[in-house]
Amino acid sequence: MTSAIHHLRAAGSSIVLDARGTAVPALLHWGADLGALSPAELESFADSLVPAVGPSSIDEPSRPSLLPAVVDGCSSRPGLAGFGLPGGAPAALRLEAVELLSPSAVRVVLVPRGAAGHPVRVEIDLELTPHGVLQSRAAVQNLGDTPFALDTLELALPLPGRARELLDFTGRWPRERQPQRRAIEHGTWLRESRHGRPGHDDAFLLVAGTPGFGFRSGEVWAVHVAWSGDKRLFAEASATGRQSLGGGELLAPGEIVLAPGERYRSPSLVAAHSGEGLDGLTARLHAHARAQSPTGPEPRKVMLNTWEAVYFDHDLERLEALADAAASVGVERFVLDDGWMLGRTDDRRALGDWVVDPEKWPAGLHPLIDHVITLGMDFGLWVEPEMVSLDSEVARAHPEWVIGLEPGAGAGDPASAAPAAPVSWRWQHVLDLANPAAFEHVLGQLVALLREYPIAYLKWDQNRDLLGGSAHRQTAASYRLMDALRERFPGLEIESCSSGGGRVDLGVMARTDRVWPSDTNDPLERQGIHRFTSLVVPPEYFGAHLGAATAHTTGRTHELSFRLATALFGHAGIEWDLTRASAEERAAVAHWIEVYKASRELLRTGTTVRADSVDPALWTHGVVAPDRSHALFAVVTGAATREAVPAPVTLPGLDDARRYRVEPVLLGGGPRLIQDAPPPWWLDGGVTATGRQLALVGLPLPLLAPEQSLVLKATAVS
Repeated sequence: MTSAIHHLRAAGSSIVLDARGTAVPALLHWGADLGALSPAELESFADSLVPAVGPSSIDEPSRPSLLPAVVDGCSSRPGLAGFGLPGGAPAALRLEAVELLSPSAVRVVLVPRGAAGHPVRVEIDLELTPHGVLQSRAAVQNLGDTPFALDTLELALPLPGRARELLDFTGRWPRERQPQRRAIEHGTWLRESRHGRPGHDDAFLLVAGTPGFGFRSGEVWAVHVAWSGDKRLFAEASATGRQSLGGGELLAPGEIVLAPGERYRSPSLVAAHSGEGLDGLTARLHAHARAQSPTGPEPRKVMLNTWEAVYFDHDLERLEALADAAASVGVERFVLDDGWMLGRTDDRRALGDWVVDPEKWPAGLHPLIDHVITLGMDFGLWVEPEMVSLDSEVARAHPEWVIGLEPGAGAGDPASAAPAAPVSWRWQHVLDLANPAAFEHVLGQLVALLREYPIAYLKWDQNRDLLGGSAHRQTAASYRLMDALRERFPGLEIESCSSGGGRVDLGVMARTDRVWPSDTNDPLERQGIHRFTSLVVPPEYFGAHLGAATAHTTGRTHELSFRLATALFGHAGIEWDLTRASAEERAAVAHWIEVYKASRELLRTGTTVRADSVDPALWTHGVVAPDRSHALFAVVTGAATREAVPAPVTLPGLDDARRYRVEPVLLGGGPRLIQDAPPPWWLDGGVTATGRQLALVGLPLPLLAPEQSLVLKATAVS
């Protein structure tokens, strides 16, 4: 047992935990590094933070408890809530021990402090990762003789008073991660996901900061729940002067009932601090995501996905022609999307039957895959293992595997089953993967596919909300299924898609190689989606596809140069029928792929940066090499600029003392300009300037038309 003041430090961050006495420990500080402090200095630091006792309040100073409880005089959100069966709230807790798990991690052990209430044991793990990210998890064990129904187990992290503004996100299909900001006022700002997945309106990341914080300025604190099921994030401020950020899994009533001795462990609450705005958060969170991901150092292959090229029209001759076109421009992976399964002629049938349709594919997928491999590409396949159509062999044989389907509903005829069937969503339902028989059935079908065919990649879709059943058990089962496949097929890559960006979180990223941030390939929509998805997700982990000129989801038409520039800053792919592209368009795509291949190591390892702009129509983002020897930037006009001659555009993140050659990278003919006399450096083909000049003063640019993007390459010359 170690009960003292614990100071964890890493990568410019500190946390200080006061575990003196027997009360639930207090997290006194998480944020900027406090430097090396001796035990005596830590004692003095902790003593100096003891607040005054407020009027008409408890008669002792209120501490920022890790696990707030009303019995301790805390009127904020309780960290632990539940009910012992047949009766009894959880017992009040006291500190039993603080265990040092490593120099950067501690475990707090809490046990009942009296006979009253249902006895439980709580463990809280706090780890400050090498990247300065605070990763915390809690576990509760039922010590009683009767069951305990858990309602809430979530941690609260204190916020200093100077954090006065909040940022989080909302959205819809296919317009995910749209920012929303507000002041921190007294009360609770609570964001809950009740989709059985994070959902298109996921809060994603809850950020608190000093007023007016931006990408490159301000002090910010942020939390993210690394979980792909129901969850909550909250910010709370009270008249007592306490503020906090927190979150955890959102549990339905009765979803977790612990038998005597049973234990529940929460998902990770991932938290980070930055004194340099949102880009500082991104640097920490990207390093954390890269460290926990199963993806290796191999180059991120350029892929072509067939969906928006052929939809359900799976004709071997047409697909071979598409593969020929893909190989001719430098594509490295060919992914066959929805439509290959038994009886899958549209989106109303055949989900759950993960066998190749013998009518469409009389020789199986072998002819197509052989052709793809002969062209030098590897092969990927679309699946949706968590879902099922009522019109499917598996639903007819096992209606009890369909979540919410009442006995005798009649799985074979969706129309007759409707009165007794659960609410359909995109004409599909959820397969209960928490049912061991259903789990083994799906696992067996997927294993059979992967054994028969050389499939390098699974595009794993999840196209609806749960709307019934246990989100906890379904999410855990989905994780187990992914883990089981990766264990059996170590080289297999998996993309997490969820009707676009409905499941983008650090929980699913720990077991997949790629996430699909949105179903839209409209580059204007994608610019905003990428801008804020990249707060947490590194560029090499989110798919960015070149679509057709007219976007499938919006009907909006964009020039090739804008589409190419947008898809460059991610894991690049194509979702366009290249057989219909002109020779000039194919040549432009081939050049774009060459640029991507030359840049993908930079994207995989670099630091994402974004400039703050006074003109909301003008965005600048980029990726800077770890040694700051080179960088790639994009300047984007989402609309018409405010001024006829905009102010010089700054390029952040470079080495102040080095000189850089900045040159345009013209993709698809380059962006459309709307002026006759661009700056002289543009006519010269480039300019040399110091990193400090580029960050503080910037460069004048030619005036871009609305919905254009100019790509710039910066290379150190001294």
